[in-house]
Amino acid sequence: MAVRKFKPTTPGQRHKIIGTFEEITASVPEKSLVYGKRSTGGRNNVGKMTMRYLGGGHKRKFRLIDFKREKDGVPAVVKTIEYDPNRSARIALLFYADGEKRYIIAPNGLQVGSTLMSGKDAAPEIGNALPLENIPVGTVIHNIELRPGQGALLVRSAGNFAQLTSREGRYCVIKLPSGETRQILSACKATVGSVGNSDHALESSGKAGRSRWLGRRPHNRGVVMNPVDHPMGGGEGRQSGGHPRSRKGLYAKGLKTRAPKKQSNKYIIERCNKK
Repeated sequence: MAVRKFKPTTPGQRHKIIGTFEEITASVPEKSLVYGKRSTGGRNNVGKMTMRYLGGGHKRKFRLIDFKREKDGVPAVVKTIEYDPNRSARIALLFYADGEKRYIIAPNGLQVGSTLMSGKDAAPEIGNALPLENIPVGTVIHNIELRPGQGALLVRSAGNFAQLTSREGRYCVIKLPSGETRQILSACKATVGSVGNSDHALESSGKAGRSRWLGRRPHNRGVVMNPVDHPMGGGEGRQSGGHPRSRKGLYAKGLKTRAPKKQSNKYIIERCNKK
């Protein structure tokens, strides 16, 4: 995949960089795998705003993605590669041999017409999902489960990948995109390869309106608010605002927010890279 730059015919075009969509093979989603996605605008069931800076945006349909890949031993053919407005990655429509259709996250290099498999007997090839215990050490993987049968939770966004570095008893050691190294049960499934649409990180919206299309409203900084609205607000003229804090007064930078007694801490071998 590549990206497109535009001639600066308008201020919005000047900095716009978007994907080429050359890998997309279908423009209409599979009807049986979509449903209408209602927008809340950041309001709860009584109409009170509970999340700020949300609202508007283009109407979307939610595509049901198969993150479990539990149809073991049934071959599936990749029918289409499609755009998904709900995520940064592309999705692929699979036609299983028993007639069922499912969407998966499209890995890098997946082609229409390819045959995919899942289960412990599947080959460790791009797009196949198999337990970590059956994947060779050093393999690049994505869509990783944290509990067997739960469905993939880790490494799902465009261009991301993790690496299976070693095995320790019942656990595999995985190096995640954040730089964190942690243990995951060998019975958990993962998909071989990296997530597609790797050029997503190179895209630039070019204008504020593209954020509005995504449902993001303008975001006000704390220092421009009044003291009644934010701990960093107020003051005559421009003030530094003091130590960066959240609206509720918690330190916004440098404060550790992970619970010190969190149950999964024992599985983390090395914390993520310090920025």
